[in-house]
Amino acid sequence: MARVTVEDCIDKVENRFELVLIAAHRARMISSGSPLTIDRDNDKNPVVALREIAEQTVSPEDMKEDLIHSLQKFVEVDEPETEAVPVVPSANQHQVTQVNNVDDSAVEFDRMSEEDLLRGLEGLVPPERTDDV
Repeated sequence: MARVTVEDCIDKVENRFELVLIAAHRARMISSGSPLTIDRDNDKNPVVALREIAEQTVSPEDMKEDLIHSLQKFVEVDEPETEAVPVVPSANQHQVTQVNNVDDSAVEFDRMSEEDLLRGLEGLVPPERTDDV
């Protein structure tokens, strides 16, 4: 490889191993049809990739993220948290509650915003300490 090009890249990507991974990934992208950001000058794809990194026409951080994304087999998707849903008693549960003399149909759920909850917690006074401990 072109030693001058590698030495030019070391101040952009401090770890040589990481530089090799990023440049190889960029060279594969170029061979698969990704547009060049510099003139080729009759150079092969790995040298072009190193020159792009040295001249900062591609971001090493973006290339690293793209490399990681290309190697992932399972991508975790952030989904919104589900809200608490009141439990609907089944026929068996209804019989059990009747045996225990508990009526779940009278249970209601209050909705409270986070701000209201914090205001309520700020208004609480801690219980007084007693010497009976």
